[in-house]
Amino acid sequence: MDIDEDGGAGEEATRQVQVRFVTKLKPPYKVPPAAIFIPASLSRFGLSKTVNNLLQAANEDWESEVFDFLIDGELVRMTLEEFLLAKGISAEKVLEIEYIKAVAPRKQEEPSLHDDWVSAVDGSNDGYIVTGCYDGYGRIWKAGKLCTHILDGHSGPVTSVCVANHKVESDVDEIIATASKDRTLRLWKFNAEETLDQPMNIQASKILSGHTAAVQCVAAEPFGNMVCSGSWDSSIRLWNISGSDTGVSVKKRKKDDASDGGGEDNQSEEEAVSTFVGHTQCVSSVIWPEHQTIYSASWDHSIRRWDVETGKDNTNIFCGKAMNCLDIGGESSALIAAGGSDPVLRIWDPRKPGTSSPIFQFSSHKSWISSCKWHRESWFHLVTSSYDGKVRLWDLRSALPLFVLNAHSDKVLCADWWKNDCVISGGVDSKLNIISGIPIK
Repeated sequence: MDIDEDGGAGEEATRQVQVRFVTKLKPPYKVPPAAIFIPASLSRFGLSKTVNNLLQAANEDWESEVFDFLIDGELVRMTLEEFLLAKGISAEKVLEIEYIKAVAPRKQEEPSLHDDWVSAVDGSNDGYIVTGCYDGYGRIWKAGKLCTHILDGHSGPVTSVCVANHKVESDVDEIIATASKDRTLRLWKFNAEETLDQPMNIQASKILSGHTAAVQCVAAEPFGNMVCSGSWDSSIRLWNISGSDTGVSVKKRKKDDASDGGGEDNQSEEEAVSTFVGHTQCVSSVIWPEHQTIYSASWDHSIRRWDVETGKDNTNIFCGKAMNCLDIGGESSALIAAGGSDPVLRIWDPRKPGTSSPIFQFSSHKSWISSCKWHRESWFHLVTSSYDGKVRLWDLRSALPLFVLNAHSDKVLCADWWKNDCVISGGVDSKLNIISGIPIK
């Protein structure tokens, strides 16, 4: 695991600047408000050492921490002298520098191994992680380590997974939705509170059929009773997940394994309740952030926003590249982040005129971007994965990534946040990796 660092703390001081350190952190993190002189050659680690010295002078029991620094709302990623010159800021006045806790991973957990490529991951529930695999199975991982349930039924690779609904029919039942190259989606009910010594094979409660090509992505309606899917057939379809299991009855194949979740029961096969047409190539990603709004990204180089009631797209952003991934978050949960067939992460603000132009572009990756996810409680932070084998964490206040994770030995296909302070990822090396202890506030 590599963490991007820059030096500067030990550089010879040739010039002094007068600064005042300020923070929004609560005591005991506050330093005296008086302005002091420091070398202009200091970078973030030299500044961090200075702040720790000030805090230790006021509290002899203080234990050093690593801080990041903001000047005019932008993270400092060079020496003070270089920053002031680049931004055209005068060094003659007192410079106000805000310090915050640095975001850096503290631990890499032991990876959870799969039998094939890990192609999809969902960390939206703090109690477990859902993965999808090219072996055709979905898996539930309790506490991120113990596989408790195997979702058995797809006849092709699982391309996307999502937690579709919480506590559906009882205090413990939950629903998972999976999408597959076998052209179907499936819904799975399971008891999240079960204590199991070995993985339990469970069968889908519903099969959602209708796509005419591989299903690439699935997303759940927020606090609702539907999921939407995108496919290589260029369509987006909406499906009911609640209500009785009605529809065409199909037989489950009987299992010999004693750990199978049942005998020979009936499954319900259902059709979509609505179909959105407009994309001309594979719909690679769908996001359902609000009840009446769905966003989609496609290999046709466009991002579209759909009105759920009318089925019409009311926003169409042309990206110039085939898009692989999409997420909505950031300030007021309104920013669009997307990545695709180049190393650039692009971010749009649809509230501003000229939304076809990104407001941010980050280009530290070396190959296609496979996934991007906003942090659920931060306006600034998001994580990306790439075919370059890297997972990177970004802060909108810096053009460079906060850190780079080298946890995989091959292409990374998916990444997500888990429990707000962990990054989870899966890839061609058949591993689910967990990086924990990331202090985002």
